[in-house]
Amino acid sequence: MLTLEALQSQIHSIEDLQAVVRTMKALAMVSLRQYERARLSLADYQATVELGLQGVLHHQRFAEDATGAPPLDRPSTGAGQVGLVIIGSDHGLCGSFNEQIVAHALDYLHRHQLAPHQCRLAAVGARVVPYLDAAHHHVDQAFSLPSSLAGIPVLLQDLWQRLEQWRFPDPNASPSSLAPRAIDRILLCSHQSLSSTTFQPRILQLLPLDPVWLQALAQRPWPSVGLPLVPAPWAGSLDIGLRQYLLVALHRATVESLASENAARLGAMQAAEKNIEERLADLNADYRQQRQNAITGELLDIVGGFEALNQAKA
Repeated sequence: MLTLEALQSQIHSIEDLQAVVRTMKALAMVSLRQYERARLSLADYQATVELGLQGVLHHQRFAEDATGAPPLDRPSTGAGQVGLVIIGSDHGLCGSFNEQIVAHALDYLHRHQLAPHQCRLAAVGARVVPYLDAAHHHVDQAFSLPSSLAGIPVLLQDLWQRLEQWRFPDPNASPSSLAPRAIDRILLCSHQSLSSTTFQPRILQLLPLDPVWLQALAQRPWPSVGLPLVPAPWAGSLDIGLRQYLLVALHRATVESLASENAARLGAMQAAEKNIEERLADLNADYRQQRQNAITGELLDIVGGFEALNQAKA
């Protein structure tokens, strides 16, 4: 049985922890709100980019020089080399957020029978690296997540540079080392926001682009009576449009992952706050009971001493 001083010390410590949890909860709510606004804006922007691609592809169907595949839509080489970008978090207190995304990525690799030597991994967020190391998957490069929306363009620039190195490796490799092989496919594994509080992991194939999707986009009815005008040559416009689409896909995946991270942290803080409140209620009940017992004991001692004095006088 704890003493009153020990119970009071525990109550003060848990109240301090409660203040920290409430602060973390408020920060998660503020961050979640800004990332949700950015997510909705990027969804609209991606729709605009797709509309531009649709215009270029619509023009391609009627162009005299419409031959060959789109610049970024080369077919798979069959080499089996896969580049996988996994977006997690740099900070904790977000439940099983990182475990879920790593488990989803490893499950995809297992289902497609991709051995570790066939994969090149890029980890966005330091928290996913230990889980990948534990699964014996070497991380090619780790990136830090920005703390705000303003830092995302710098991350995207670094990521795009890594994807370019994967897709087009340096042919002047050192003879003493193994020459890097070109990546056959580039995948993106991240959490996708379903709503402001729910999310799920997903795998998105960045390259090569899905030809079925491109064909469906080209055959989609144009939403106005005026046909789109594409500056010549159309192939250059298509190349720019496809690259813009990939950058927007990376940007949107990063923002949705950050929104999901803060939603997970908000849920974890809400659960922690509930547990703290229950623990405080138990400790306060124990403290009141102990204090009542101490008061009762002191009263009994006083009554007992008074009766002993009266008996001595008699």
